[in-house]
Amino acid sequence: MTTSNAPHGFDGRATYVKAPARDQIADSGEIVGIVSEVLRNVRTRGDAAVRDYSAKFDNASLDQFEVSAADRRKALDLLDPQTRADTEFAIDNVRRFAEAQLSTIRPLDVEPIPGLHLGHRVIPIQRVGAYVPGGRFPLLSAPIMTIVPGKVAGCDEVVACLPPNAHKAMVAGCHLSGADRIFLIGGAQAVAAMAYGTETVPQVDKIMGPGNAFVNEAKRQVFGPVGIDQLAGPSEIFVVADSTGDPELIATDLLGQAEHDVRTRVGLITTDRALAEATMAAVDRQLETLATAKVAGESWRNYGEIVLCADEAAMIAYSDHVAAEHLQVHTADAQAFSHKLRNYGSLFIGENASVVYSDKNVGTNHTLPTMGAGKYTGGLWVGSYVKIATYQWLEPSAIRAVAPPAIRQSGSEGLEGHQKAAAIRLDRLNALADA
Repeated sequence: MTTSNAPHGFDGRATYVKAPARDQIADSGEIVGIVSEVLRNVRTRGDAAVRDYSAKFDNASLDQFEVSAADRRKALDLLDPQTRADTEFAIDNVRRFAEAQLSTIRPLDVEPIPGLHLGHRVIPIQRVGAYVPGGRFPLLSAPIMTIVPGKVAGCDEVVACLPPNAHKAMVAGCHLSGADRIFLIGGAQAVAAMAYGTETVPQVDKIMGPGNAFVNEAKRQVFGPVGIDQLAGPSEIFVVADSTGDPELIATDLLGQAEHDVRTRVGLITTDRALAEATMAAVDRQLETLATAKVAGESWRNYGEIVLCADEAAMIAYSDHVAAEHLQVHTADAQAFSHKLRNYGSLFIGENASVVYSDKNVGTNHTLPTMGAGKYTGGLWVGSYVKIATYQWLEPSAIRAVAPPAIRQSGSEGLEGHQKAAAIRLDRLNALADA
């Protein structure tokens, strides 16, 4: 498909070489209603409702939801030795990176004026819930990304939920990643169980992890009394490239992400028409032999795009407009170019940095913002599992400095109670000084 239309919502100098055939934002009205009913029933009926929905949505009938210690060991024993070694390699990398990140989050104690002490403390969230998606394939990296950072952060308890029909290797992955408790509950009912608590599932303080549209909507609806990491839509990958880009390599990376889901958004942003056309041809050619072409091809046809930009500035502007979940930089000087970019979930600098490595085992987290959320937030990280809580304490000299303006400000606002709370301390301090 070739078109001269400008990308929707972008007023820069760019045109589509291949435009997406569909808008990724679909009508979610039916999902909202279904999820609302699930949440209401689980909140009022607890385990009984979870059991009913597990049978209805997952065709699963379980005597108990929690995976026993014996079943955890059994799942571990069934894990292929090489798969276990690869999983532990990924866990080690994610743990090391999370530890390095945590070391940058430091407590604070300052004295901005004499006697006024302000600061903050880094407090691990007490209990977090990790939703681990089942998916069409056993995504062994999924539990690593949501469980390991919580353990590094020092959370008292990490509770994992995964669909009852998930591959046994996923249970082993939860165990190896350090989950304190594992429950075979999937979908919106899992989010409800963790948000509200049931007879067997403990109520958590924050829910992490991606899932399907029902999981995402459930997280949106429970948010407030319970925290969430973010709302995650279908996956995304964009590549920004100049004339030095390799069309075969770019096509391979685009399709590698497109096979995740039929609604994956994939794209190339370039200043070179020859590269744009060569990449489009390479995608079509590789789809002919790709084992996952049924999914990847549908994703490419419906949500794939190639945008031709007038110059580097327009390429940067369009990339920041998209704010892609995964953003790969294939330019002559990828390091220098990367510093000009502002909006993305995670950045992959140079041709050697592929999304697949981050998805699996290099150590950065693969739970990232989608649907433009990269304009205001980053992805899941160890900092998502701690809270920064401020404190203050005052010596007499600080009261003398802050009380008078606080009294005056409270008076001008008509807040007599505030005024008295500030004044009583100053009055007592003055009385002591006069005694």
